Amino acid sequence: MAIRLFAAVAAASLASVSLANIVITEAHSTGSSGSVGSDWFEITNSGAISVDITGWRVDDNSNAFGSSLLLNGVTTIGPGESVVFIESAAGANIPAFRTLWGQLDLVQVGFYSGSGIGLSSSGDGLNIFDGTGVVVNAASFGAATQGVSFGFDPGTGIFGAPSVVGINGARLSASGTDVGSPGAIPAPAGAALLGLAGIAAGRRRR
Repeated sequence: MAIRLFAAVAAASLASVSLANIVITEAHSTGSSGSVGSDWFEITNSGAISVDITGWRVDDNSNAFGSSLLLNGVTTIGPGESVVFIESAAGANIPAFRTLWGQLDLVQVGFYSGSGIGLSSSGDGLNIFDGTGVVVNAASFGAATQGVSFGFDPGTGIFGAPSVVGINGARLSASGTDVGSPGAIPAPAGAALLGLAGIAAGRRRR
């Protein structure tokens, strides 16, 4: 009995740590008015084990699980992996998104769709829920410049600074109209993951 109890406690503790390692690392709130027609955001697993995100959902700054939208197309995020979710019915815009950004062959791109969520270019936020309604991670950002995403800086541990070409993996899109780093983890990876783990622990809501 004691061994089973210990195993259950250890498993619960490991799951808690795994969730704490999921961090919102980028958001693009003007994508819906761009060439692809989709806002998008990126989440990163800063931990050392894979995390199953089946049933996870997203909401904007209203932070309401009841009106949140299901995250589709990605079920697991590997250690150190960044994945992207775009706002697109049935994921129809994913091919165009991949073409716009290029270099995404190894990046998982999922989607969400439905009413009640729209990342406002005048300032908004993101809340990621697990399947039970617990907020795994949250982030906010201010007014956007058209075509420019907001990113996470592992050096400062701050999310919400506009992306700049050549910094933390940000680059111009193929069209030359957007700046962002979808799927890219800022180098050096070790320092980035340490920074992400710290900010994740601070942001997780219990």
